[in-house]
Amino acid sequence: MSDACCHHASAPAHLSPRYRRVLWIALLVNAAMFGVEIAGGLRAGSVALLADAVDFFGDAANYGLSLAVLGMALAWRARAAALKALTMGAFGLFVLGRAAWSASEGVVPEPVTMGAIGALALLANVAVAAMLYAWRDGDANMRSVWLCSRNDAIGNLAVMAAALGVLGTGSAWPDLAVAAVMALLALSAARSIVRQAGAELRTSTTLTARP
Repeated sequence: MSDACCHHASAPAHLSPRYRRVLWIALLVNAAMFGVEIAGGLRAGSVALLADAVDFFGDAANYGLSLAVLGMALAWRARAAALKALTMGAFGLFVLGRAAWSASEGVVPEPVTMGAIGALALLANVAVAAMLYAWRDGDANMRSVWLCSRNDAIGNLAVMAAALGVLGTGSAWPDLAVAAVMALLALSAARSIVRQAGAELRTSTTLTARP
């Protein structure tokens, strides 16, 4: 954050041309990884990979939404953040439901594909998170973008751990457990962003109401 402030002291951080460029890169990376993980998740029969693919899709859409509202007032940026938080929450609920379905079916995923794609996704997300690190303490909209990237990197590590677990046990439970953890992480982040966005909306309303 200090880097952004030092280089763009005359303008709000969210209007930084550098920040806009980073968001475009993040959007393209996430869109590409969505396709890779959908194909890999279906091939490997992995709930964790499919969950991560849905997350990549949601993040790509979220980055696009962030780009659309960068120059708008605080109230609109806060509303965009709240919408993204609801998307993250819906993702969490979807993953929990998918994990329950897979558990009832008893399908064991293919661990080598899981691990290879998880490693590729980790590299992509660490790169994006590193680029966004300077803006991690911004408004709710900027913070939600950072949290998405951070959660993705954590999720990729978990997918790789699940692949090792499946390989070692021959069971689907490591995959299902990781999917459940990813879902809970998304729900927790969504709650945090909604709270901050609500506070920013109240602040915006108060400022607007002043004579």
